[in-house]
Amino acid sequence: MKIISADRLRFLVSRLRDRLWLKPLVVCILSIAGAFIAKLADRSDLGAFVPSISIDSVETALSIMAASMLVIATFSVSSMVSAYASASSTATPRSFSLVVADDASQNALSTFVGAFIYSIVALTAVKNDYYETAGIFLLFVLTGVVFAIVIFTFVRWVDRIARLGRLGSTIEKVEQATEDAIRRRRLLPYLGGAELLTTPSGRAIYAAGVGYVQHIDMAALQQWAEDAQANIQVVALPGTLAAPGRPLAYVSTQSDAKLETLSKAFQIGSTRLFDDDPRFGLVVLSEIASRALSEAINDPGTAIGIVSTLTRLFTQWCDPLAEEQVPTMKYERVEVPSLSINDMFDDAFTAIARDGAGTVEVAVRLQKALAALGSLNNADVQAAAAYHSQLALKRARIAMDIDEDFQAMQSAATQS
Repeated sequence: MKIISADRLRFLVSRLRDRLWLKPLVVCILSIAGAFIAKLADRSDLGAFVPSISIDSVETALSIMAASMLVIATFSVSSMVSAYASASSTATPRSFSLVVADDASQNALSTFVGAFIYSIVALTAVKNDYYETAGIFLLFVLTGVVFAIVIFTFVRWVDRIARLGRLGSTIEKVEQATEDAIRRRRLLPYLGGAELLTTPSGRAIYAAGVGYVQHIDMAALQQWAEDAQANIQVVALPGTLAAPGRPLAYVSTQSDAKLETLSKAFQIGSTRLFDDDPRFGLVVLSEIASRALSEAINDPGTAIGIVSTLTRLFTQWCDPLAEEQVPTMKYERVEVPSLSINDMFDDAFTAIARDGAGTVEVAVRLQKALAALGSLNNADVQAAAAYHSQLALKRARIAMDIDEDFQAMQSAATQS
């Protein structure tokens, strides 16, 4: 029996969060169970101690709940759809998955649908004389609790839906997702394996179709390597475009062990995901900034804010780890390449430098950000920051018509 690793389980649970049907389904099941739990009170001596509750009052409360919850649930769905459309149009379509996974919205929809199902089931049971004195009393209490939860959820959800889909909220979600991915990668820079230091060689493993590597099941690769007494060299990190002609990994073995099963350890999908791909978060933030700098939007303030966000993320990448956070090797038979700082800087700053080359306030802020990153205690980051600073200056020299604007950008580039 194959045991699912903790990292694989985390990935699967994260994918379930993107499904809008999951939480409403769970809450509906609990709602139905709650309506029938009240019957258990009739089997106890509780009826001798609780006051007698009028069935009409319970029916009235459940009828009101049944009539109102369906309307509110429909309204919540339409509001969420509008927020999703707004996030895709004002930010970037790549942020859609983060907006869909918003816990407050999913909890609100689940509560409203669950309250509707509870009221229908309970009302049907009451009208068929399913409950006795104790059951009616407990049902009355449960209905009051459900009303309180619905009111609290609705007030909280109205505050959240007013922000959901707005550009600022979307940027915060993308930043948080990128920060989480960076934190995981810093704790496991080689995904828990060994660092790939040599040129990959051996028998190649290929993907069956075309798509992006979303997740690598390192535990499965390690188990296969131990069984085959082989070493595996991964060459396709999460976020890499996989195709039948592009190797995912190389296996250093001459045995007759089947390599087809190894490709199943690479989760391939049609889109990139934030979880294990820090570069994707940088790409999405850069896309938001580029859209803001387009002639149709003309919002340099958003691009400036994105530059600050990217600076924070790279600073976090360079922060020293605590002693207890020092990476450990769990999969010694699997070698994995490190993330390229140059590639990360390309993802983050190239598009902003290109689209903002003629906008002095964006160009100056970009130079200040790169100068700040160049002062960090990381040689790779320093080199990448210096390269992109000079590249941005070249672009600005062509795009800017006023010498004073270019001199202000040059001055910002020399700040430390």
